[in-house]
Amino acid sequence: MVHNKKKVKIGWIIAVIVATFWLLVAFVPFMFMVLTGFKEKLEVIMGGALAFPKGFYLENYKTIITDVKFWVYFRNSVIVLLLSLLFLLLFSAFAAYPLSRFKFKGRNFIYMLVVASMSIPIHVTMIPVFQLAIKTHLYDTIWVLIPVAVAFALPISVFILTGFMEGIPRELEEAADIDGCGRYRRFFEVILPLSTPGLSTLAIYNGVNIWNEFIFAFTLTQSDGNRTLPLALWNYQGQYSSNTAMIMACLTLSVLPMIIMFAILQDKLVKGMMAGAVKG
Repeated sequence: MVHNKKKVKIGWIIAVIVATFWLLVAFVPFMFMVLTGFKEKLEVIMGGALAFPKGFYLENYKTIITDVKFWVYFRNSVIVLLLSLLFLLLFSAFAAYPLSRFKFKGRNFIYMLVVASMSIPIHVTMIPVFQLAIKTHLYDTIWVLIPVAVAFALPISVFILTGFMEGIPRELEEAADIDGCGRYRRFFEVILPLSTPGLSTLAIYNGVNIWNEFIFAFTLTQSDGNRTLPLALWNYQGQYSSNTAMIMACLTLSVLPMIIMFAILQDKLVKGMMAGAVKG
């Protein structure tokens, strides 16, 4: 008994050390970004990188907030995020349902293709995607970013949601079948509502990636009216110099919506992870 208590105590100590280390790794860069946003341009150059600002210089945030381009980028990011998540969650659910509930010829092969697709580096497809955007006349539009985001997030979303749906008791479907529900009604009225924790987890996980996506947005869009929020940073740097304080202020405003979303939906994220970890 004493030996087991020592093991538990050592385990807790190691967990606290690892958690503290990870907190520092994540928190220090975030604080650097926030504090630098309150500095003047010359103060960043003359002072230390992690030094506290001499005063809270709000002109950086005022300049960004009153910039019309910033709100155009913000609008584009919101449109791309919402439509991408809508299509992604629908397609993921449509694909995961038959893979998790039905037995049919070729099921294992299709599932293996989904898993294999997760190992493809997305940036390898940069040139083919660029050429496809040109041929379909979607280049330099925000609409080209939506299918790109959905396509690259789909494999891991289907993989996670398939495992989640496999944990839903089949007796619930059988009871719905006895009550006269067809296959489509069983999906929309039984499986989909019960998959809400898993869908919420996928929405948060993929939402952060879609919101922060830079490479494809930079490659597939050109005009200011079609660019997303991560590209707003280019407005505050030139060929030979950059306004670091302004860039950090812009970054702070860019990540703020995701922090708010995570703070609101963190309970759903935890529930989704716990529900997906336990098979029914």
